[in-house]
Amino acid sequence: MGLYLEQTTKYINQCVHPLGFEDVTSSMIRNYVKQGLIANPIQKQYSANQIAHLIALILLKQVTHLEYVSSLFQLLNRHENYTDEVAYNYFCEELENILFFRFGLTDAIRTIGMTSSLEKEMLRSTLTAVSHIVYLNRCIRVLTEQKMLEQ
Repeated sequence: MGLYLEQTTKYINQCVHPLGFEDVTSSMIRNYVKQGLIANPIQKQYSANQIAHLIALILLKQVTHLEYVSSLFQLLNRHENYTDEVAYNYFCEELENILFFRFGLTDAIRTIGMTSSLEKEMLRSTLTAVSHIVYLNRCIRVLTEQKMLEQ
């Protein structure tokens, strides 16, 4: 069972808002579908795979062009031949790994998976850039809140 557009928008915003990113709109999602970045919803419902792609797209577009994000998805699918579920779990684990390191919760970035490839290194680099934006967003939020408390 999938989610309708408004439900999808709300769910994605719940996922990306804590990272400090602007909310996604229904129009943005419709445009991603029109551009072929996300498959058309089936009976106006977005599946878990489509939602996973949307979340990854929203995060990665913060640091690179949408065309590059689409190309990266295609490269990873061709080279690694992962199912969508495995690919999304890898994406989330790698993002969490990098964020934990960036926020000082771990001493090093772990190696994830048993294979190494240029495509995985490209994804890691892109997620590292995302982690820097998340870190900056958080720092700005904290400093702004502190300044407001001082006033």
